[in-house]
Amino acid sequence: MLCYLQSFWNSNGRFAVANQGINYRNGRDVATILGSIHTFDPAFGCDANTFQPCSDKALANHKAVTDSFRSIYRINSGKGKGVAVAIGRYSEDIYYNGNPWYLATLAAAEQLYDAIYVWKQQGSITVTSLSLAFFQDLVSSVNTGTYASGSSTFTAIINAVSTYADGYINIVATYAQPDGGLPEQFERSSGTPLAAPHLTWSYAAFRSVVDRRDGKIPYSWKFGSANTLPNTCSAYAVGGKYALATATSFPASQTPNPSATVPIPSASPTGCVIPSEVLVNFNERVTTAWGQTVKIVGNVAALGNWSPNNGVRLSASGYSSGNPLWSIAVALPAGQTISYKYVKINADGSVAWESDPNRSYTVPSSCGTITADRWDNWQ
Repeated sequence: MLCYLQSFWNSNGRFAVANQGINYRNGRDVATILGSIHTFDPAFGCDANTFQPCSDKALANHKAVTDSFRSIYRINSGKGKGVAVAIGRYSEDIYYNGNPWYLATLAAAEQLYDAIYVWKQQGSITVTSLSLAFFQDLVSSVNTGTYASGSSTFTAIINAVSTYADGYINIVATYAQPDGGLPEQFERSSGTPLAAPHLTWSYAAFRSVVDRRDGKIPYSWKFGSANTLPNTCSAYAVGGKYALATATSFPASQTPNPSATVPIPSASPTGCVIPSEVLVNFNERVTTAWGQTVKIVGNVAALGNWSPNNGVRLSASGYSSGNPLWSIAVALPAGQTISYKYVKINADGSVAWESDPNRSYTVPSSCGTITADRWDNWQ
């Protein structure tokens, strides 16, 4: 890790990321902020060699990366330096047209909470010429030097950085799904959640940042000279004592009985099982406004028995301005014929129904069919 940091840090106070011949990347990549929070260890203080979150290099990098997103996302419009903004992977990103990511925005907050923790623990904040611009975005009167915990400047910086960090969490809260769900990204102009639904990393990032804000920190990884930069980068071996496992047989009570018979499911005359239910993917294209949700309601219990309150909420994880798609998968009995409609639930709770007639659909009941797709447009 230290070799990586040493090799890619450049004189402009940010990481120059290798692009394998691609010459259109400016090097401002949220991976550098993720690297800082994942090497965080309060035992190293504000050490720059290990890119600790409160080091001058890491703070200068935080400013360079976050500032690169201020002018490219419409949802960041009008937000000046020192104010939290939505963060993506890198400004030239074209994946899904290049959007902010929940985990990237939360990472920007986490680095700041890490820094606050260490500053409070060590009782001082040091501002260098490299980190000065970062601090002056938040407290314009700050100059280079060290500020003790009893000083008004120390207090002003702590309060300003705390507010700054909270701002990133507020952005995620603003653009999360109505039920609190966190997919992969949110659209750069409207803030609509999209891409991979319920991304585990998004939830892990939220859990991690809340722990740091509450002062809960990971175990120290400090070891010997782990913060000393080597002259050259090379692999090395780590010695240790190893012993073979002594319990090499599986517990008898948990070992499958080889004489036991496994029941074979009954098959249709063709030799293929007809499933009892099918997972139907309902896809509805309908343009919605921020705060609205879409539900599917119908004449069966699985669809709420025509009650919007009990209807099934669709996900907007695949929604975009060019393809306003809402989707959900519902398990329905094979062969069942249903009537249904889509409804919009407004922010005030009022309901807007589709026009008549009711939609009708018969769930497939054929050999081996376990999923089906239904594509609709608002009527």
